[in-house]
Amino acid sequence: MAISTMKLNSKPLPRAMLIDMDDTILSAYGRPEIAWNTIATEFAEELAPLPPHQVATTVLAFAKNFWANADASWRLRLAEARHLTVKGGFAALAAAGHRALPDDLAIRLADRFTAYREEEMFVFPGAHEAIDKLKALGIKLALVTNGAADMQRAKVERFELAHRFDHIQIEGEHGFGKPEERAYLHAMDALGVTAKDTWMIGDNLEWEVVTPQRLGIYAIWIDVHGDGLPEGSTIKPDRIIRSLTELVPDHR
Repeated sequence: MAISTMKLNSKPLPRAMLIDMDDTILSAYGRPEIAWNTIATEFAEELAPLPPHQVATTVLAFAKNFWANADASWRLRLAEARHLTVKGGFAALAAAGHRALPDDLAIRLADRFTAYREEEMFVFPGAHEAIDKLKALGIKLALVTNGAADMQRAKVERFELAHRFDHIQIEGEHGFGKPEERAYLHAMDALGVTAKDTWMIGDNLEWEVVTPQRLGIYAIWIDVHGDGLPEGSTIKPDRIIRSLTELVPDHR
């Protein structure tokens, strides 16, 4: 059946899709509280008498504030950013009257967190198959991901994504990333399509919904854990899904 006559939720399938990688195709950085608690527990003896949960909670709070205000360049220096956020969390604990934890411990804990995240990554069930089916239907596909060139390219190879896409666009390789408008415009140009022919799919409301919608792209937010939109959010995705498999026609 031709793409032009196929419909998904009464909307014709597009000529092209721009798809995010981390926490859209791969389980990568979601649920950081679980990861920080796991790592803090591994370091329990060195953190004593501070409870691991308290350390994890404080580091996570500092990290969330850091990333909410961080310059985009920090996305390309993820390991260094984590060193800073753990040191910041330790400083916050000391300021609250707790034991002063050393910088070398902060660095080791941060590096272990980075390694743990890499170890625990996996492709979401059905993601490979969904991408392959969409490509087989003749839809042009671009992988559009932020982050450092070496780290993101390693994921592309490790999880066998390169051959599945017509265009691979990594922030660290191209010198720009989401939510810069040129990130989406460049990907569409590479695929030879315009905004009206394109869908954007990803887990970040700012990167995968707000800017794409401003450009006229149909924006699909993937909510893997089913948490729903943040309370008070004014952002309205054109569609919300929990898995890429929902994009495949005749999905049940």
